[in-house]
Amino acid sequence: RRESTASSTLHSRSPSAQHHLAKSTMFRLATTTARGLAVPKAFAPSMVARTMGTHPDAGVAPELLEKLGEMSTQALVDALWVMGYPQCQIEGARPLAPGMKCVGNAVTVRFLPFRQDLMADKPAGEASPEYVAFEKCGPNEVLVMASTGPWESVGGDIKFLRLMQRNIAGLVTDGSVRDTDELIGYGFPVFSFSTTAKQGPAVMVPWEEGGVIECGGVTVRPGDAILADQDGAVVCPGSLVEEVIKSAHEREE
Repeated sequence: RRESTASSTLHSRSPSAQHHLAKSTMFRLATTTARGLAVPKAFAPSMVARTMGTHPDAGVAPELLEKLGEMSTQALVDALWVMGYPQCQIEGARPLAPGMKCVGNAVTVRFLPFRQDLMADKPAGEASPEYVAFEKCGPNEVLVMASTGPWESVGGDIKFLRLMQRNIAGLVTDGSVRDTDELIGYGFPVFSFSTTAKQGPAVMVPWEEGGVIECGGVTVRPGDAILADQDGAVVCPGSLVEEVIKSAHEREE
């Protein structure tokens, strides 16, 4: 009976009164949500913050990566441009040594500026996000690390020894790396803004792995294809790789 009464009361009111009542109800629900309390399922989709998908692709198949690796970054950029992706090159990422080239699925890590309380809030016994990311890397993966600045160190020989052991396809960052000779000796391609002798931990901390990041002015999603050579590093949406390869071949013909 209460539901019937409430319903008849609402419908008997003027349109402006109905609008005001609905608006007030939505405000109360939004306030309740902000306080972390339960929200009826019927309202939840419109009340909670929405996050766009971070991992639309499981990754590009090895055979497609192999074909993509036969392309140059220039050919990839040209194909993506025609398809409506003009912003695809990670600005500043350059090979650590001549002749380096890599192709693989993106595994992402994002750094934040150092703050003492960030370290204090880290759960005891939980691995750093970057080391979690390392274990996702292998011959078909490229680790993409978003630095807080071009001159900040994302790592050096001790940290990246694990990447050599994982036989990673490559490392790309818009920051810098240290221990240049040792990294070159590890044998996997490294693309960075520059090199540095500085340490990174006092300046920035690895905050997240496996999320969408901005690296060198470009959006990188986990599972995107990364192609890097002497002219830089380029990001290709994983779902477009097959179409890009076809488009590039047609342009060459």
